[in-house]
Amino acid sequence: MPLRAPTPAAPPTEQLPRRQLLVGGYVLEYALRRSTRRSIGFMVDDDGLRVTAPRRVSLTDIDNAIRAKQHWILSKLEERRERRAARLQKPPMEWVDGAPLPYLGTDITLRLYTATRNRTDYNPDTRELHMGLVQGATELLLKERVKSWLQQQAKILFEQRMDLYAARLGVQYSAFALSSAGSRWGSCTAQRMIRLNWRLIHFSLPLIDYVVAHELAHILEMNHSPRFWAEVGRIYPAYDEARELLRKRAQELPPLFN
Repeated sequence: MPLRAPTPAAPPTEQLPRRQLLVGGYVLEYALRRSTRRSIGFMVDDDGLRVTAPRRVSLTDIDNAIRAKQHWILSKLEERRERRAARLQKPPMEWVDGAPLPYLGTDITLRLYTATRNRTDYNPDTRELHMGLVQGATELLLKERVKSWLQQQAKILFEQRMDLYAARLGVQYSAFALSSAGSRWGSCTAQRMIRLNWRLIHFSLPLIDYVVAHELAHILEMNHSPRFWAEVGRIYPAYDEARELLRKRAQELPPLFN
């Protein structure tokens, strides 16, 4: 089950058939995916509405389910549009010596210098990320190297937190990978494959832990029912506050690698 966000990497995005439906005077387009699940599920992200439905359910039943859920769907689509607009209004990061880089809930300082070969060193005492760049290195190269370093740190840390919370919940996941999804913080498949968005490394450890607990709980409950939230609360009681804070921090994050 996906945990939506405000783009190592996951497999290419599945191309789903898209349908249109007139809902409250609004032409709603959605992507439809058939699965073995037992009920119709809805997800709203930057790509719009995605509907997952059992193979036996007719298109008419799917359209009726969308109409029954239209107020929630339309409000989420508008909320997503406003968040996307707010992100686009933020000035992008300037990739210069001394620039602040969001890392684990605070800023570290990017330090650039010319070197005979590319190298990366992080000093936790001074909270400085030193990037040695060969003469003539481009900004694109710098961004890719910073991204690579962040992804390496994310993989190490996320695996540690996954193992910790899996033991607390009493579950085992089959595999773990980083994701570059544009609008999901994490996902868990029926095969217990978990993906976590590497961009979570920008946020504080409690927010990372919330996403970890959320996805691990899906191993027991592949839904967002009261039983699911009870499982999350068993290992992460403050999940409600973390969910809201993650949404707020995501909106505050400046454009970095877009």
